[in-house]
Amino acid sequence: MIKEITGLHHITSMASNADANNVFFTKTLGLRRVKKTVNFDAPEVYHLYYGDEIGTPGSIMTYFPFAKMSPGQRGAGEVSITEFAVPKDALGFWKERLSTLGVSSLIESSFLGEKRLSFDGPDGDGFALVESDVRDRTPWAEADVPEDAGILGFHGARFSLQDAAATGELLKFMGYQKDETRGNITRYRIEGGNAADTIDLEELPSAGTSSQGAGSVHHIAFAVEDRAAQVEVRKALLDTGYQVTPVIDRDYFWAIYFRSPGGVLFEVATNEPGFDTDEDTAHLGEALKLPKRYESRRAQIEEILPVISA
Repeated sequence: MIKEITGLHHITSMASNADANNVFFTKTLGLRRVKKTVNFDAPEVYHLYYGDEIGTPGSIMTYFPFAKMSPGQRGAGEVSITEFAVPKDALGFWKERLSTLGVSSLIESSFLGEKRLSFDGPDGDGFALVESDVRDRTPWAEADVPEDAGILGFHGARFSLQDAAATGELLKFMGYQKDETRGNITRYRIEGGNAADTIDLEELPSAGTSSQGAGSVHHIAFAVEDRAAQVEVRKALLDTGYQVTPVIDRDYFWAIYFRSPGGVLFEVATNEPGFDTDEDTAHLGEALKLPKRYESRRAQIEEILPVISA
């Protein structure tokens, strides 16, 4: 069994409009934009990162906003809900705020004793705010959201799968423990990791297969402390028969990727070196940062990229 994974690192989704995406996460949800860069494989498309003050692993929501991208189709084989943690008794504030700001599909519920507020993002993205223990996490202080209600980072994620058994076995191999089951949803949790430590598997045998587009999660990334730990995880996955990519330098972390049995793309990302490698903490996310191989094309890329609100 893999012992190096500590919980979630980041979740990456796709959007249809960069400016609307930026406004939603920085203004509506009150997260900090910690990096403004471009897609490594499509430099005409932004890669936007949102999180807490420094982009702590377990707090980082990232987006590829492809202009005018068609909506994704919901179904089995995807991360259907990205869950953010908020302090206890914060959901009343969020329900009023999101309603006032015109956010759609607000639904209050509970799961395993935790109060939840589900809602849709600008492209129909599935989100939930979950009341959780603070666990030494601090919201982004510069937002117009009070600290006692601010988003702390991820709580976890929910997958929609036609058959959850094989993905559940993979999660257990990755260090997660099977927790409780309610109806067709089973929770898996990592003990002693970071606070973004839950994955819920929802089994939907009759659901159609999802297709990716705007509002879809592209991949979900799990955290390891450093490159040495990542090497151990990669070896264990290869030895078990998974097809795993070589280690890829993503400037702010190193990454490996593989496809889970249910169809969800998994990444394992290092906590090092972090988002302050090319700009200081006070100015994270302000300037456009390009991968080195694209720096010579900066003028051309800046001309193509759409304008994003401050």
